[in-house]
Amino acid sequence: MFTGLVTDVGTIRKAEDRNGLRRFEVGCGYPVDSIEMGASIMHAGVCLTVVDYGGLEGEGSWFAVEAVPETLALTVLGEWQEGSRVNLEQSLKLGEELGGHFVFGHVDGVGEVVSVEPEGQSWRLTIRPPADIAKYFAKKGSAAINGVSLTVAEALPNGDFQLAIIPHTWEVTTLAELQPGDRVNLEIDMLARYVARMIGADAPEPHQAPQGDPDG
Repeated sequence: MFTGLVTDVGTIRKAEDRNGLRRFEVGCGYPVDSIEMGASIMHAGVCLTVVDYGGLEGEGSWFAVEAVPETLALTVLGEWQEGSRVNLEQSLKLGEELGGHFVFGHVDGVGEVVSVEPEGQSWRLTIRPPADIAKYFAKKGSAAINGVSLTVAEALPNGDFQLAIIPHTWEVTTLAELQPGDRVNLEIDMLARYVARMIGADAPEPHQAPQGDPDG
C-alpha cells in the first residue's frame, strides 16, 4: 500500500535481461538500513519487490528489482534504460500519515501526455487515458500519474483529463521531465472503481442464453 507521495527520485544504474525477467538496479537516496529483502517499493506507479540491495559510497543506497514481460508490456517500465529517472515510494507502514490517497502500485493503463502548459507558477498537464478507463477520471477525483497522487482539475468531454501541478510537486518528481507524446503509468482511484461497480457502470455483460430452439 502506498500514498502516491514520492519520497525520492531514483536513477536506473543497470537494466539487463535475465532468464525471462528484466532486472533493474536503482540508485537512490534512501539509507541502506531502510531497505529490506522482499520489501515493496513503488517505481513510477508500479509495485516491485527488492531482490538485492547495498550501500553506495558516501550517502544513499542501491537496490535491484525484477519485472516480468507482462509488466514491461503493460507499463512504461519497458522503456527504461540506464540513466532513466524514476519516482520512488517505500510502502506505507501502519500508523504513518496518509497524505495522498490509497495507491496500490497496480497500473490500470498507459496514458499519453497531450500538452504541458505553464499556468502562473504552476503547470497544467493534459493526459489522454486509454478509452476503456477514461470514465474513471472525474473532476476533483484522485489519480496516480507515474506514482504521483494528484487531483483531477478537469475531465474533458473527449475523455482527456487535466492536472494542475504545484511547484513543489513539479520540482521533487519526474513530472517536470514530461513532454507531449510521452507515455505515463495511470492508476485509477479505488473509490472510483467501487462506485462504478455499485451503479452498474462497470458491471459484466449479462449472460446470453444460447440461440435457437432448446428442444431441437
